[in-house]
This record gives sequence, C-alpha cells and structure tokens, in this order.
Amino acid sequence: MKKVLLILNCILLSIGNCGSPLIMRLYFIHGGKRVWLSSWLETGGWPIVLLPLTVTYFHRRSTQGPRAKLYFMKPPLFIASAGIGIITGFDDYLYAYGLARLPVSTSSLIIASQLAFTAGFAFLLVRQKFTSYSINAVVLLSIGAGVLALDTRNDRPAGESNKQYLVGFLMTVAAAALYGFLLPLIELTYKKAKQEITYSLVMEVQIVMSLFATLLCTVGMLINKDFKAIPREAREFELGETKYYVVLVWSAIIQQGFFLGAIGIIFCASSLLSAVVIAVLLPVTEILAVIFYQEKFQAEKGVALVLSLWGFASYFYGEVKQSKKKKPPPETEVPQIPDS
Repeated sequence: MKKVLLILNCILLSIGNCGSPLIMRLYFIHGGKRVWLSSWLETGGWPIVLLPLTVTYFHRRSTQGPRAKLYFMKPPLFIASAGIGIITGFDDYLYAYGLARLPVSTSSLIIASQLAFTAGFAFLLVRQKFTSYSINAVVLLSIGAGVLALDTRNDRPAGESNKQYLVGFLMTVAAAALYGFLLPLIELTYKKAKQEITYSLVMEVQIVMSLFATLLCTVGMLINKDFKAIPREAREFELGETKYYVVLVWSAIIQQGFFLGAIGIIFCASSLLSAVVIAVLLPVTEILAVIFYQEKFQAEKGVALVLSLWGFASYFYGEVKQSKKKKPPPETEVPQIPDS
C-alpha cells in the first residue's frame, strides 16, 4: 500500500512541479502583475484536499461505525503545521516574485538547487547520512545555479531592467533555500509527532499548512489592494476575461497537487527523495518552457542543465549502492544429514 501511495504522490508531484511554473508564467506574460495573488493561488486550492479526506472518513465510518474519528490531528501537530504553513506563505511570495521576473527555464534551473539546501538541512534536522555521491550531487547543483548568474543579458525578458532581473534571481534562490528547509522540517515534524502518522493525517497536515499560508497571502493581498484590482486586471488580460479566471483556477488546482505530492513522498520515504523527484523533473520543465513559450536556451542554461543531470545521476547511483549494502545476505540452507 505504501508503494502505491508513493507512486501516486510521485505522479501528483510531477504534474504540479511541471505544470505550476508554466501556468503561473502564463499569468504574468499576458498582463498579470499581482505577485501576492499569484502567491495566494499556490496554496489557495486547499479545499480540494477535503474531498479525499471526506471519502476516507466515510470509509472508516462504514468499517468502524460511530466510533470512527472525524479527524486525527492533535493540538501539538496542529501548531507545528500552522507554523510551517506561515513559512510556506513567505516561500510562496519569494517563488511568485521570481517567476514574475524570470523565464520558466531559468527559474526551474535555480529551483533545482533546492536539492542542495534540502540535503544540508536534512543533515542538520533529521540526521540524513551523506555519501560521497550525495556530496558530489550537492556541489554540482550549486555550481549549476551559479553558472546561470554569469551572464543574464540574453535571458532578461523584454522591458525588464538589470536590477529587476537580479532581484528576481535572488528571490528565486531564496525560495529554493527556504523550501529546502521546509521539506526536512516537515519530516522532522512527522518524527516528533507523538501519534501515529497515517496518510489521512498527512492530508490534514496539508490542509492546515495551506490554510495558514493562504491566510498570510490574503493579508498581503489586502495590503496591496489586490482584491479590488482583480476585476480590472481580468478585463485587461490579453487572453480574455474568461481565460483569466480559468488560469487562476487551474493554477490553484495544479499547485495543490504539487504540495500534496511533496509531503506525501516525505510520508512514504524521506524529504530528500521528495527534493530529488522535484529536481529530476527539471529537464521536462525546461523542454516544456522552450516548446510553449519559445524561451531561449543559451549555453549557460545548457551547462547548468548538464551539471544538474550529472548531480542527479550521482545521487541516484549512490542511493542504489547504499540500498544494496543495506540488504541482508540471503540465508543459505544447510542440508541436514539423515540419521543413520
């Protein structure tokens, strides 16, 4: 069952990881300017998770009768999830701001460096063991992100200043670092929770995290007067008013798949595996960005992509070797000598 859940969450994370930057960039390319609104959409689709939670509740009800619990979360876990949710809200803003300034291909390459941050924080928070292969992967990913900063003249979108591009670049790096901290923090929360962690509880954690992240972004929208600006922005949207709202709705849905998939993989395996899956999807996002948005793919991006793929290959090879070492040797059956 856990393997099935792992595959399901990998699918959710894949759809969310590749689809969310593309649809968010679509909003900004065609006239969207509201960063706080875009941040809000990253977690605003949390009510969707209520649907599978409702199904699991009625399933428990049918098997356990009136004794079935409506929810499993205890107060300490609720407080921890709320705190993580607030941090997620800030990370949402950093990511949305960066995507408003950078092409999807550049943003995705920078975000891939979160594997390095995740590895470092996993070592500090959950005592994740390092191997020479994982260290090599971290170094290569860090160098790959650094290569992108060498030459930004040909990558800057039209009408954007060097300062705006640089700020977007730094905000995206900060988003990668903060999310690299969040993944091990969620894993640590699971380990420290003084209760059994089930997948239903994982979904409850996702709801609380997304709710508090959305509340933070709602405050940002109120201060920035985004709610008043939405109808005007919809009328001026280049693809039309109806498609404006379609983009917003699908952005919220796809992002929820990303977050649910990420924390689901942590539940089934580890925070580092969640980070690796995000990073492994990098080439797919790169190709989709070039296909749909005709983004330039300069030599710097090519070098960064090669370094990133090299880092992923190094990490996976190390994981395979470690898993082989952990496997106990097969027991050899000693033939019995019959009694004379």
